[in-house]
Amino acid sequence: MSGVWVFKNGVVRLLDNPSLEGPGRRKVLVHIATDQVITSYAVLEGILLSLGWQRYYDDPDLLQFHQSSTIHLISLPKDFNKIRSVHLYDIVVKVRSNVFEVRDMYV
Repeated sequence: MSGVWVFKNGVVRLLDNPSLEGPGRRKVLVHIATDQVITSYAVLEGILLSLGWQRYYDDPDLLQFHQSSTIHLISLPKDFNKIRSVHLYDIVVKVRSNVFEVRDMYV
């Protein structure tokens, strides 16, 4: 059997095509080299710093990173729980070089 097992409201069921069902699904940022889901800004910052990105401290409401060799600026909400899929895709596009990817995670 192929598909994804989903546990919801005390019931487990197999979804044949989980992409068609929105509830119970969220996007996560994954570091491709280690297959690690980014679960905090500390983890993300460590990877970005190792790739030559620098932290900006100009805006107290945002977490910002810039790479001097590009014009890109990554701006994220200060609270990691407020990060949305648009922020994740912004990171993927601006970092480039197949470092990150966005995946669906089923909860």
